[in-house]
Amino acid sequence: MSVPIKINLQNKVCVVTGGGGVLCSAFAKALAECGAKVAILDLRVENAKKVANEITKAGGQAIGVEANVLIKESLENARKEILDTFGTCDILLNGAGGNHPKGTTTKEYLFKEDIDNSDLITFFDLDPKGIEFVFNLNFIGTLLPSQVFSKDMIGKKGTSIINVSSMNAFTPLTKIPAYSGAKAAVSNFTKWLAVHMSKVNIRVNAIAPGFFLTDQNRSLLTNEDGSYTERAGKILAQTPMNRFGEPSELIGTLLWLIDEGASGFVNGTVIPVDGGFSAFSGV
Repeated sequence: MSVPIKINLQNKVCVVTGGGGVLCSAFAKALAECGAKVAILDLRVENAKKVANEITKAGGQAIGVEANVLIKESLENARKEILDTFGTCDILLNGAGGNHPKGTTTKEYLFKEDIDNSDLITFFDLDPKGIEFVFNLNFIGTLLPSQVFSKDMIGKKGTSIINVSSMNAFTPLTKIPAYSGAKAAVSNFTKWLAVHMSKVNIRVNAIAPGFFLTDQNRSLLTNEDGSYTERAGKILAQTPMNRFGEPSELIGTLLWLIDEGASGFVNGTVIPVDGGFSAFSGV
């Protein structure tokens, strides 16, 4: 891929959690193209290594590392491997996250007759374990890597943490209360951590993507023949640009937030990249 803007990340070590996914693999490749040494963390190590191999074949520096963002010991083991290979972390991109069917209702609205329908998952049927999984994956999965890797950033110049929030954090989508609430927590935590780290010169910001086709949502937004589902149609109707975003369209915002020369006074922000979704009233 060719990055839309070039920044100098030579000798910088970037850690990307969830780096085997569609969006975060694009982030990792862009960072490598700017000269960074990129450590791609993913629970599915084969996905992480696949992305790392693609980067190295293109002339970049990258390693794929197995890590569970919900287990601090796993993250510490990943940190040691990165330290031995590349050195200490300069930039952390917290991209791991996702939803779970047990934190999702079947229908957008509750009707009285739904309550006794055993074929539906209503608000009253939501599984606490499913909701807990979603909150942990998104919020704890952002907090723990920040604890493990930001300690190495203290005393260094040009360090940054970039979290991945969502447009759900601003306006929750129907059917997915756990994911929407969890991403709202990520946005709030971004602001809290930015203030907390401000005296040790670690900037903390977040990107809030609008709607992009990923491995997690593809089955919800597209039919087997590639056409859009009813839910996808509703999303596009609320997106003034009337299309889904491309992963490459997040790169400029990412690099701008990382580059201290361009955004050195930007701290504690959550930047929407959503094709106008958040600006549209529906009328």
